[in-house]
Amino acid sequence: MQNKKHKVNLGSGERDKLLSLISTGRHKASAIRRAHILLKTDEGKTDAEISNILYVSEQTVRRTRLRYAEDGLESALQDKPHPEGEPKLDGEKEAYLIALACSNPPAGRKRWTLELLAEQLVNDGIVKHIVPETVRLTLKKTVSNLGK
Repeated sequence: MQNKKHKVNLGSGERDKLLSLISTGRHKASAIRRAHILLKTDEGKTDAEISNILYVSEQTVRRTRLRYAEDGLESALQDKPHPEGEPKLDGEKEAYLIALACSNPPAGRKRWTLELLAEQLVNDGIVKHIVPETVRLTLKKTVSNLGK
């Protein structure tokens, strides 16, 4: 199937820029891959041929062509910004975690572990789910030290 809906007609300047981007090797792999997609599309290759040549999905080829047709070359090459995730622990929840870490450990334990703290936060209804790494980073950020 030929690419009729979102055509890629590169000008000589755009083609030179893409070839330069590919040959220097100082760019993100995703930008280089998109440059290859645009060049192959301009050569008249179909989405299926491009996906086989470059080992990407046909959907990746279609999305790249669409972004080029709608927003231009720079937009087609760059990643879209990703929204930042919401922090699991706000100030109040961090304070609870620190107070918990400073309290006596559960019966039969010498000290709190990251896993025990994470489990206790879930059991107390502070959060629905939290991984021990988040607990570690929060305690590290607040310069809290377990057991010392």
